[in-house]
Amino acid sequence: MLAVGDKAPLFAADGSDGRVDLGALLEEKPVVLYFFPRAMTGG
Repeated sequence: MLAVGDKAPLFAADGSDGRVDLGALLEEKPVVLYFFPRAMTGG
């Protein structure tokens, strides 16, 4: 489990604008990663 301030593990996933690869993004610029557990859901 990650704690606040930990570095996220590298991952790739399908996003609404195509494939997202954290490692590739980090090579270009700093990244802020956030998570909305119930964003855009009926929950």
